[in-house]
Amino acid sequence: MARARRTTPVSSRAVTRRGRGIRGPLFPHDLPAWKSRAEKFDLLVLSAFAPIDAQWHDRLTKLDLAVDDVPKIRARDPDSVNWPDEVVADGPVPLSRLVPAGIDRRGAATRARIVLFRRPLELRAEDPDDLTDLVHDVLVHQVATYLGLEPEVVDPELGDLGDES
Repeated sequence: MARARRTTPVSSRAVTRRGRGIRGPLFPHDLPAWKSRAEKFDLLVLSAFAPIDAQWHDRLTKLDLAVDDVPKIRARDPDSVNWPDEVVADGPVPLSRLVPAGIDRRGAATRARIVLFRRPLELRAEDPDDLTDLVHDVLVHQVATYLGLEPEVVDPELGDLGDES
């Protein structure tokens, strides 16, 4: 007796319904592997910002931090790009941006915020320690721009940002 072929493909719903799907998380919630890259980057930004905030907390109470995956701003001409002081960039690629306080389209007041771009920063770092240093340097530069100071005043141990500013 010939066996009839199945006319419809097996869907993930059918597999899960019959108890053969994923039974639980691959890693327990308390292991570092559970966190996504974005969550790990957010924690890195907060830990890099902590010493800056500890020193300048009274002047940074109206400043927010944000992380975007990729920048939504682009240079019109990548060969001769001149970014304003509010943007820290590596050539034509912005790494972060300081958005000043203002009024949004609905008329509500907005707070100043530093927006770090995760993917460009990750791509420029060779290892996790390099990424930590790069994020710290970018944050120091942006906080100095926000406060109207030189980056060396915000962090005297600051290394040279090189072509990133």
